[in-house]
Amino acid sequence: MERTFIAIKPDGVQRGLVGEILQRFERRGFKLVGLKFLQVSEALAQKHYAEHKERPFFGGLVAFITSSPVVAVVLEGKGVVATARAMMGVTNPLNSPLGTIRGDYGIDIGRNIIHGSDSLESAEREIALWFAPEELLEWQATLGSWVYE
Repeated sequence: MERTFIAIKPDGVQRGLVGEILQRFERRGFKLVGLKFLQVSEALAQKHYAEHKERPFFGGLVAFITSSPVVAVVLEGKGVVATARAMMGVTNPLNSPLGTIRGDYGIDIGRNIIHGSDSLESAEREIALWFAPEELLEWQATLGSWVYE
């Protein structure tokens, strides 16, 4: 099974959308294997957004993600990276279809509610950055046989 990293950003936390967002992934059938509520340090934010370091918006990304608590999540399931991305919608909420997280709750590209890994490689890097191995649980969901053949 694949794993992916999801972060419910400060705007999602401040707007009270954490439960709704987690519920969407759980109802889809994905298993929660890691969950944290944290205030992101500047050092963690800079590592997370390292690929954007030379871009003019880097400082704004770091400032925003450190401005208020974030919920960090690791989900597990078949095709979870691509499916979670589809469930989130595109980066600009105004271009995201209704029914996606960003399409239902976002308006501004700088306040787009959620982050999700864009590939298996990114997921591995981001999970290792945000979670220690002992913070991820291996467990059997009893509903697994009702989700997968």
